[in-house]
Amino acid sequence: MKKAFETMTHRVDFCVVGGGLAGLCAAVAAARHGAKVALVQERPMLGGNASSEIRMWVCGARGKDMLETGLIEELMLENLYRNPDKNYSVWDGILYEMARNEENIQLLLNCSVNECEMKDGRIVSVTGWQMTTQRFHRVEAALFADCSGDSVLAPLSGAQTRWGRESEAQFGESIGRSVPPGDRQTMGMSCMIQAREESRPSDFIPPKWAQRFTPEDLPHRVPDMTCPTENFWYLELGGDGDSIADTEKNRDELLRIAYGLWDFVKNDPSMRGATRNWRLDWVGILPGKRESRRYVGDYTLTQNDVQAGGRFDDIVAYGGWPMDDHDPRGFRNTDHPNVNYPAPSPYGIPYRCLYSKDVPNLFCAGRNISVTHWALSSCRVMGTCALLGQAVGTAAAIAVREGCGPRGVCEAHLAELKQTLMEDDSYLPFNRRRIPELSRRAALTGGEGVENLRNGLDRPVGEADNGFTCRPGDVIEYRFDAPSQVRRARLVWDSELNRESMPRVGGRPFVHNMMCNKPLNMADFHVPHALTRAFRLEGVREDGSTATLFETDGNHQRLNRIPLSGTWAAVRLIPLATWGAELVHLFAFDVG
Repeated sequence: MKKAFETMTHRVDFCVVGGGLAGLCAAVAAARHGAKVALVQERPMLGGNASSEIRMWVCGARGKDMLETGLIEELMLENLYRNPDKNYSVWDGILYEMARNEENIQLLLNCSVNECEMKDGRIVSVTGWQMTTQRFHRVEAALFADCSGDSVLAPLSGAQTRWGRESEAQFGESIGRSVPPGDRQTMGMSCMIQAREESRPSDFIPPKWAQRFTPEDLPHRVPDMTCPTENFWYLELGGDGDSIADTEKNRDELLRIAYGLWDFVKNDPSMRGATRNWRLDWVGILPGKRESRRYVGDYTLTQNDVQAGGRFDDIVAYGGWPMDDHDPRGFRNTDHPNVNYPAPSPYGIPYRCLYSKDVPNLFCAGRNISVTHWALSSCRVMGTCALLGQAVGTAAAIAVREGCGPRGVCEAHLAELKQTLMEDDSYLPFNRRRIPELSRRAALTGGEGVENLRNGLDRPVGEADNGFTCRPGDVIEYRFDAPSQVRRARLVWDSELNRESMPRVGGRPFVHNMMCNKPLNMADFHVPHALTRAFRLEGVREDGSTATLFETDGNHQRLNRIPLSGTWAAVRLIPLATWGAELVHLFAFDVG
């Protein structure tokens, strides 16, 4: 019998299933390091919980100078440059173009993986149905990464997984004291809502099927529209059932709750006077999930590891969100919707959590890595997931080159993995980036503190700034013992990891990538003022004459890697202008 639908076959080095921030960063990292990549995403856009379909802003490690860098900061800075009013369509486009414009990535959107071919315990191919073209897409690869959140490749491949909360007896985690063995309860899912403030009042007529609320129905959950960070995250259900199989049922109930809650905001006598000028702008119809299946890797990160700081030899990412545990009953629970347990910021996450223990060519990144429930309650946030994705993609590129699997990278190429991540500006706490020999040997001049530019620490750590401050027009120079061939320069500018110059929301600079609600007359966002906009690189000949090697007046990124050529007696960096700060501040300048 003739098959009704065509099957397209793609042969790549590395196949990433799931296009949230973890999957996007995994695909881009691998592609930029030379691997041929297929990125398979079941939705029409990238970003997962951060996309316009779900609209959760990106959270990550808390505390001073702890903002995630690397690929996620590249996205954030592009968003600040091109999306001053934080429009979700523009944000979607920025995520899309990062993948679409990478020549080594084959992007398959609207493609839901539902088949996995195995041979000798390894994944040979995955196949998905693309609804827009009515085709099957079969992707053959040497390596795979499951970044789907719900770990779709686990039941298809037979990989070991965990589900639910661990008791204290399983891993010695004190938070699990009251949890019975075999507990399968998780954190729930949320349908977000967004509102905007206008200069005139508006009415809201709820649908007849919306749930009705009184103040007595909403202990600990009364919306506060005067709070700039009110994003209705507590509209949550499904942790006390099956957070995959019950998704459609939970979505229906969440919509009843969401419309009913906005009816309360607009029409309840206790609220309507303060909210008369607020209008419902958007209701999410796709639930954003917090937890479901988690892979079992060579190591399982626990509450105790998190609280001890995670000083692993194979650290490849870090977290710093508190252990933020949501009650499985969600909105049906009348007590507090979540409990926060302290976690240090930062704590390290080991590479051994990022691949399957028993499927030898399967990575994982995102909220499905090898962790207990209690560790997941911290490391599930999207800033951390983006770092995990970048680590997996970088490891995959090394594995492709070396002809090994994920475990082989851990056994033989771990030092290279860590140095490559730091070279790509993915910060690894407790580690120091290696400086190229040409820069180490050269004489570096420019003023007091200039040696910080080659100390291998590309951000403030504790009380140490690790940066260099100068005025626009000042000269920073590497002078070599003898004329030397120079192939590249690497620069890391201050992008305001604390976003000091951003508009203030609730008395503090707003650090998130997007807004939840839009207050009236909210100021536009912008490129961080401290970031250097214009600079020039010069080569110096033996006779003292100079040549311009590179010059720009539009830089809006923290990390610049600039290819150079020629043999020079010295190379100079001349910062020329910032985006608004009086002084120039940078963390790294080296040549190699």
